Order: sequence, then C-alpha cells, then structure tokens
Amino acid sequence: MADFNVNHITGKQGQQGTVLAGVTTVSSTGSMRIPSGPTVYRGGRGRGLFAGGNPGSNVIQFITISTTGNSEDFGDLTQARSAPATASSSIRGIRAGGNPNTDTIDYITISEKGNAVDFGNLTQARRQFGGCSDGTRGVFFGGLTPSPAPHASKIIDYVTISTTANALDFGELIIGAQANTAASDPTRGLVFGVRDSANSVNYNTIQYITIATTGDAQDFGDISVARYAVASLASSTRAITAGGYDASTYYNIIEYVTIQTLGDAVDFGDLTLLAGHPGAVSNSVRGVVGGGWTMPANANTNVIQYITIASTGNATDFGDLLSANRQFGGISDSHGGIGD
Repeated sequence: MADFNVNHITGKQGQQGTVLAGVTTVSSTGSMRIPSGPTVYRGGRGRGLFAGGNPGSNVIQFITISTTGNSEDFGDLTQARSAPATASSSIRGIRAGGNPNTDTIDYITISEKGNAVDFGNLTQARRQFGGCSDGTRGVFFGGLTPSPAPHASKIIDYVTISTTANALDFGELIIGAQANTAASDPTRGLVFGVRDSANSVNYNTIQYITIATTGDAQDFGDISVARYAVASLASSTRAITAGGYDASTYYNIIEYVTIQTLGDAVDFGDLTLLAGHPGAVSNSVRGVVGGGWTMPANANTNVIQYITIASTGNATDFGDLLSANRQFGGISDSHGGIGD
C-alpha cells in the first residue's frame, strides 16, 4: 500500500476535491469527517422556501439561508393559494390548507427543485394558521374555518412528515386562533399572534404544546402587544416573532422567548419595515423574514431581511423575493425543530 502525503487536494479551479473511487483507506494525524446520512441531504441543507402567497400564487421560491441574495424559482404548488400552515423535516416540506379555503396538504423534497405532490387532507378546511414540527411530526394550529360560519378554530391536528396520509386530531388551543404562526425546538411548539375576527379581538397570549404527545395547548406567556399576522421562526433554544398587525397599526417589533422556559417575550430589535403577514425561515443560527404587507407604502413588499437568532439587534437586508408577496408559507430543512 502506497503512502499518500499531501496537505490538500483540489480540482483545477480549486473549488472542490478529487473523487477517490474504489477501495480507499486513509490514516491521518489530523482530523477528517466523511459525509454520512441519506444522499438526499447533500447539496441541499440550509435551504429556505417560500411557497404561494397573496395575490394568489402557486410559485415556490428558495434561498440559501446562510448567504445573502435574491430568491430563485423552485417549482409550483398543486394549486395557487395563500395563508397556509407549514411544517418540515430535514428532507421534506409540508404545506397545509390555505385560501381559497381548502383541506389540501401537499409536499416537496427540499433538496430537489420541482413541483409539489399531494400528501393528504386536514381534518377541516381552513386558512390563516400556523404550523411547526420536531422533524418527525408536523402540527397545525387553529385557523379561519369557512363553515358553519367563519370563525377562529381551536383545532390542532398533525401528520407524520415522512408518510402521506390525512391529518389526525391532536387536541385544542386555549383560544380559537386565526392569522397565527408557530415555531418549535425539537420537543415543544409555540403559537404566536392570535386573532378572533368574529369577535374583533386580538390576544397577546403565547400557547404551547409538546409535539411528540397529543393534548390541548397550555399557556406559555405573552407577547408585548396583542397582534396577529406575525412571522415566527426558531433555533433549538429561542423562538422569535416579528412584525404583525392589530387591525389599526403595523409593527416592526422583533421579540424572543426561550422555548424550554415559560414567560413573556423579550425585546430583540426591529425589522427594517413595518410589516404584517410576512413569511419566515431559519437554519437554527439565522432567521430570515421575507415579504409582507407594509406601511406607509400600503402594499406588498419583496424585501428579505435577516437576524442572528442567538444575538439581539435590528434586521439586516438579505435580498429580494421574485415578486412582492405576503401570506406565504416558510419551509426550511434545518430549523430549530430539527434536532441536528
């Protein structure tokens, strides 16, 4: 066996290493990490997707969360719709419900560009609601239901992300919620931004569940201002909520909580815009917020901005969406609910 004594190996342009084929053994006084895990991970980790939106869109677009730049086209949803709930694993992204009112759930493989595929159905058609996951199970919270009369639902239902099947009953929220969003670590899911339009009431309540069990939501604490249409994202430690609307005022507030404690949200900083109904993705280190209905422009925006979750401070410009948009679902393959 010949010795192989080099400091590094690259191709002609210095951008990638040489492929070693056949039976290869290596001994080293340094350290080395061989890629492992399903090949579907490779080349795709750290990707964030924004899907659908208002005005009615079926477009799925993506970004690489750790960089900055404009979004790119990924594929299309099974139908054009806005205001869904979303959940994801490290491989698959789920998008449930939406406007026009539907019980449709569809999915995509995050590392592979292409169109969404049918997954199953929710327990009830609804829109304007949040979802989160622990990487295995996706959970969907409340929503505006169309019948027997439009109202903010208490429904919580769930799916196993790696399968295809209809959603199952999980439990109920404390307060019926529409225009809410959710975020999670590997065990706990939090719901932010509660609105009951039938009674014209906004709540500042944060609700939480333990994702691997079933049961009703419990009280976690409060956000600083009763508002809805916020963006939410998480690392494995913190959950962030940003922006929002309270039926008269738009906000640029960013707040955070420590997911495994109970308590009220703490000030983090400000978005670059006053925005309601933005979308959000994260990679456990960085949170990215895109789009939304903004003031004083009184219009959708295409602005994407980001924060570093473990710090505090104002958001920074990231790039632009393909077009100005709001009420779309955010999906990523490396968010706080995925324990890797």
